This record gives sequence, structure tokens and C-alpha cells, in this order.
Amino acid sequence: MKIYSFPQGGISFDDMTVPPRYSSVIAFLPGLSVIPLVQHTGCRAYPIVSVGDFVREGMLVGRGQGPGSANVHATVPGRVVRMVSWKMGDNHINDALVIRMAGSFERLGKREEFFPWRGLSPLELRRLISEYGIVEMEGVGSPVSDMLKSLHSIKEPYTLVLRCVFDDPWLAADYVLCRERIKAVVEGCIITASAARVSRIVFAVSYKEKELGAELLDEAESVAQGLPLSLVLVSSRYPQRNRRELMYALRLYEKREGLDFGSPLFLGPATAAAIHDAVKLKKPILDRYVAVGGSAVKTPQVMKVRIGTRIGEIFAECGGFIDTPQRIATGSPLRGRVVADLDEPVVKTTYGVFAILEKQMGGTAVRNCIGCGECRVVCPVGLDPKVLYKSIHTKQKGGAVWERAGECHGCGCCEVVCPSRLPLSTTIVNSIYGGHPDVS
Repeated sequence: MKIYSFPQGGISFDDMTVPPRYSSVIAFLPGLSVIPLVQHTGCRAYPIVSVGDFVREGMLVGRGQGPGSANVHATVPGRVVRMVSWKMGDNHINDALVIRMAGSFERLGKREEFFPWRGLSPLELRRLISEYGIVEMEGVGSPVSDMLKSLHSIKEPYTLVLRCVFDDPWLAADYVLCRERIKAVVEGCIITASAARVSRIVFAVSYKEKELGAELLDEAESVAQGLPLSLVLVSSRYPQRNRRELMYALRLYEKREGLDFGSPLFLGPATAAAIHDAVKLKKPILDRYVAVGGSAVKTPQVMKVRIGTRIGEIFAECGGFIDTPQRIATGSPLRGRVVADLDEPVVKTTYGVFAILEKQMGGTAVRNCIGCGECRVVCPVGLDPKVLYKSIHTKQKGGAVWERAGECHGCGCCEVVCPSRLPLSTTIVNSIYGGHPDVS
């Protein structure tokens, strides 16, 4: 089968400190849960409980306020003991409810009850997705209900694309999720297709995981009820998973097969499984798969972690640190967010947590540019990161090179290959977007 890819740049990224992808382990339940009221793109959810109130597992504790905001639920039963605020690594302020676990669980350890959904209208399906606070479980956490609502203004056909592209080894948690919950992932796609009236479902899978792609397609064919399906094998070269690079590969597939995908709706496997749980189990996002590792961690592993568990606790469950970490962050070393405090909790968008020693960083000293040109070679957009970086520092923005600066993904390829350890991508993104662009 043909493998589709983007035309230029990119890197092959390997990391031996990533946890193995064989299976997951269930993390201990947290005695104290920190439930942030911001786990999405918009303004914080409005708290509807107060300090001293007792909450149930899965109970609504924060109501979304307008576009970009999503409902927030308690992930454990217990009493709200206080509200806290803190500055995150990106300087944004977040606040949260702190719940001391107590009482009985309503879902944990109980037999799941499945609810029929096939007769529900698209409006009813979208209402359930909104009610249970389902967001895109990566990137900035866009509410899925907002994404589906935006499709109503599109007159052309649109296609649901499930991104099972593992170009970054730190997507290990998504891979394990696909293996352990493949039925939920596929049915979540079918539910979304019904809620959005998409014309086709495409499984975009990196060619190294082509067996997984075949399993996804087989499972979907048994439940799709005539909905057209496609399996597209794409490159494993980073950043193939980014919207722009993946869309380029899909357009090549369209042309070769004589199809029209129209506008794409991208979903990751964790989001698809969460949609399944909201509609078929009437269950909010209570936990998620997280890859925990890095050179400072004794026993890296993929863990199923309750939302609100503090990062320090999951490192402790992995045996703690070998030595003092040089950096602790969430996400991936390629595009991670530095953690300001080990009391920061796992949230809906946390797919990875890592702690690395100085040797894994290759040294932290920033040297002068040596003009090797490697950053230009690996840029998937064809920019010259070195020139952009220098123009920012000299405050001489302008010229033909700077006019294309807005095309930067912030993918981090240039920083990985830079022998001088220059913060190229970070500097460019901060200058253009004031933070990380939502291009994942």
C-alpha cells in the first residue's frame, strides 16, 4: 500500500526514555484531587460548588461559560476543602477546586451500563457531548461541541479524520489506548459522524502501525452501517501528525483515489474514546492515559490516571527520580509545557509527563549560531528559522523572509537539530503568537 507524506523537512524522532507501549497500569486514586476550572480554550468554568460541599464522582462542579469553555466534573467523591490559584509555566493563571477523597464511588468498580444512541438526533448527540465536557484531549483543548457546531456553516462535504499518526514516541499513551479500547475509539468516531453528518471516516495511520490501521478498519466496517471508510497510511516522519502536513498527505490520497474529502474534522483516539463514554456510558472525562517517563524517571510507564492527580504523585508511582531533574514538563520534549510546580494536576489534555536530566538535554548552554543551515533543511514549511531568530533579537523584522513567519508551526524541529542549542522555534512562536499556536 502506498505511503503518503509531506514534501519537505521534518525529522525522525526517537527517544529511549519513553515508556514501553505494551500495556497500561492503573494509577492510585489521589487522596487530594486538584480539579482546574480551565481545561479548555475559553474562559474558566463557573464553579457551582463551594468550599465545604460534598461532591459525587462524576458530578458537575464547574459550568462552561460561552464559546471555548467546557463543563468540569469531579473525578472522585469527597469534600471540597479549598480553592487554589497558581501561575502555570506559560504564565497563565489557573484556579481549581481541591477535593479530599471520601465516600463511595458511583462508577469505579461497578458494572458499566450502556445506553442506546442510534435513535438520537444529531442535536441530542451534540448536547450529550457538551453536557459531559468533552474537549479535544490534546493541544489547547477545544470543546468538541464547538467544533461540531462550526461545521453547520460549511456547505461542502466534510470528513472525519481519526489521527493515529505516531510520529512522536511520546504519543505512546494514545497508542496503548487504541490497543486497549479499540471498540470505544471506533464507536466514538461513528457517534461523531452521526452528530456531525460527515460523509466519510478516514483512519490516518502511520505506516509503522499499519496492523493497527487494519484492525481499526475491520472494527469500523462491522458497525459503520454503510458509512464510507478509508484507511490512509502516512509517513512516521515528524511532524506528519500536524494538520497541515496530514492534510497534504490526504490530498495526495484524494487525487490518487478520485475522492473528495472536503473539509476535515480531526480527532485523536483519546477524544474519540471520550465521546463514546459521554454518549454510550453518560460519563464525563474522569481519567486518561498518560505516558510518564524521561531520563530522570526510574520506571517509565503508560498510566491510566484520574484527572486532578498531582504530577508529583504519578512520578512517585514510577519509582521517583534517579537524580534531580533539569526539566519537568507535560506533553512531549518537542512541544512540551514546562511545569511550574509538582502539585500541578493532570488535566484533560495531558497525554505525557516527563522529567529529564541535563545529559538528555544535550547541555543547556546556548552558543552562537554556526551557520550550519540544519534548521532550514528540517523546516516542513520551508522557512529559515535562523534568519527569523536573528531578526527578532535585533528587532529588525521585515523583508520577504519575515512575511512568511506566520506559517511557522512551532513544531520544534529546528530546535532539535540546532547544534548551538538556540531556542529557535520557541522564540519565533512567542514573537508571532504570544505563545504556542494551535496547529497540532
